Amino acid sequence: MKSSLPLLRNVTLVFALALAWGSAQAQNVSMKVYASGFNNPRGLKFGPNGNLYVAEGGTGGTHSTVGKCRQVEPPIGPYTGSLTGGRVSVVERVAGNPVRRTLTTDIPSSQTAADSGSLVSGAADVAFIGNTLYVLVGGGGCSHGTTRNNVILRVSPSGAVTSVANLSAYILANPGSVVEEDFEPDGTWYSMVAYNGALYVVEPNQGLFLRVNPTTGAITRVLDIAGSLGQHVVPTALARHGGYFYISNLGPFPIVDGSERVWRVLSNPTRLQVVARGTTILGIAFDSHDALYLLQTSSGAPEPTPGMGSIVRIRPGGGPHTIVSGLTLPTAMTFGPDGALYVSHIGFGPPIPGLGEILRIDVGN
Repeated sequence: MKSSLPLLRNVTLVFALALAWGSAQAQNVSMKVYASGFNNPRGLKFGPNGNLYVAEGGTGGTHSTVGKCRQVEPPIGPYTGSLTGGRVSVVERVAGNPVRRTLTTDIPSSQTAADSGSLVSGAADVAFIGNTLYVLVGGGGCSHGTTRNNVILRVSPSGAVTSVANLSAYILANPGSVVEEDFEPDGTWYSMVAYNGALYVVEPNQGLFLRVNPTTGAITRVLDIAGSLGQHVVPTALARHGGYFYISNLGPFPIVDGSERVWRVLSNPTRLQVVARGTTILGIAFDSHDALYLLQTSSGAPEPTPGMGSIVRIRPGGGPHTIVSGLTLPTAMTFGPDGALYVSHIGFGPPIPGLGEILRIDVGN
């Protein structure tokens, strides 16, 4: 049984489906492409200026670190990487139309071995504390073929980056409980949320939930998710709502529909309470009416498959209802100030750069 996040294998073999993707929406739900031209889009948030900021895996790299450090085992590894190429884009309104602009490419980017699809990681998520933008890096570290570590970066309005916390160093010194044959020494960091002046991050491969002080760089373990549950669940998405953190998981392969969960994080002691179930969940969000939305990257097949992603809504006191289907490997979502969902689409495995896009979904009533 393998960790799902780096093992989205063979998607490039069927990616022609993504070039003519179709979808189905529930009544009163509408969808359109909001912006395009992204390189493996991942986590996204609206900034205090009203613009949308998108973390992107980037374009990968060709540099190898074989013989210099512990490598990820085949077929996932060995990775190859680059010092730059991971990207953060900002989508601005120009004459009323959304336009993508590159804020920075000064972020490491890496890719898995060809046998697992040459899947790219780089910038994983973004978050704001006040007016300051922070970026979670998930494609760095020696085990990913680059000498730049997985870190949290502070990004200036001009795009200059400054490291504020070294996640590679932390996880190498403080690994999680689960060690699988596809063990990732530097981690595969995925989600980040800002709360009360701190940054909270989730690492899927070793199953960690951490708190980061962006001023001092201090890193504190909130919960060893895999150790707490006694299984390798591949936690991915993170959200804060109603006084609690919520974490969901992608799960190991082969995919078993309905086997993944959304947990509410309780304290005293820190533990996880199941509040919903779904399939290959890479995003969670709540609307203003407390309805929970699950972004499922693929279902109905044993491995992630283009055209089989979906969004499920669970209203308070109700059951799950699929409001969008037919998506191609969506990777993250967020609500905008207009009440619509914004979704990173075609976020894993496109065979050429620039195929990624952001969808705007009016979720209706």
